[in-house]
Amino acid sequence: MHTFRSADLDETRQAIGERFYPTRIEPLGDPGGFESRMDTARLGSLTIGDLVLGADLRMRFGELGHYHVNVLLGGTLAWRQQGRAEAVATPQRGCVLDPASVTRIDRWSRDCRLLALKIEPDALHRQLELLLGRPLRGSVDFAPEIDVTRGAGRSWARLLSWAVDQARDADALAAHPVMAAPLQETLLNGLLLASDHPYREELAAPAPPLRPAPVKRVLDLLHAHPEHPHTAASLAAVAQVGVRRLQEGFRDHVGTTPTAYLRGIRLDRARADLAGAAAGGAAGVTVADVAFRWGFGHLGRFAAAYRARFGESPSYTLRHRADRPPSPRKADEDRAERIAPLRAAL
Repeated sequence: MHTFRSADLDETRQAIGERFYPTRIEPLGDPGGFESRMDTARLGSLTIGDLVLGADLRMRFGELGHYHVNVLLGGTLAWRQQGRAEAVATPQRGCVLDPASVTRIDRWSRDCRLLALKIEPDALHRQLELLLGRPLRGSVDFAPEIDVTRGAGRSWARLLSWAVDQARDADALAAHPVMAAPLQETLLNGLLLASDHPYREELAAPAPPLRPAPVKRVLDLLHAHPEHPHTAASLAAVAQVGVRRLQEGFRDHVGTTPTAYLRGIRLDRARADLAGAAAGGAAGVTVADVAFRWGFGHLGRFAAAYRARFGESPSYTLRHRADRPPSPRKADEDRAERIAPLRAAL
């Protein structure tokens, strides 16, 4: 864990920018006695931290580029994001911040202490895809608040607190790579189960029967490495069955073919890259770059499949970051995607 202590506002601003996000900080009133403390650690695609700033402050951020959760141990945090009403986080209600919205903290109270969780979007999306057993169509629109006083929210907040405490101890089990990866997955799974978002009811639904091991092995591979040049033969080798049996298994338990399933994952990853480039103003990114990155060798067919899935061209997404969920698929594809979530097979 990296420990930072400072009585200097500019040093603190720089440290927040290095560990979390670039920011502007303004004191509200007399900043006398200002003293910041930040304990932060990386956990794979996550950054966890324990933060105290010791003064009444106002803070301004741009688009965060990451999902972010704050769980308060004391004090209050008055915050808002573009398109959302102003809210106040307390020790009873944490806040969940959207990666693509301009963010401001109107008042960080002098007595505020919080546990922070910064999440790389790709990691959260992959984890949700594995739980659902299908590709996502767009980002995850979390509710802005999470109740940490009861039920799943309280359990998850305790898990986050435990993870931060473990990170302080270099000899703790959580510091070992064998434990770190499952802990990262547990934090992501817990957040997805404890917070409100459009996929929560689907995750909470009774588990379907387990999928056969050959199908699960291929699903795991496709979600982990959709960019690889998979073939029917190579997938059958991973499944340890023949090509025909794998095709039949996918039709019976997934509702589509391995090739169609892989194409859906690749299209969603391509859309995420195009939208991310538009949101971040990345210079020089082209539709061809993104298409080739995700295994589409023919731009015309890629554009046609992209439009059929999302209702807009890839060049439009690159120029205009979509603020609305993508348009629905054709009915037969949509039904196939909803069949038999993978959660029970993990």
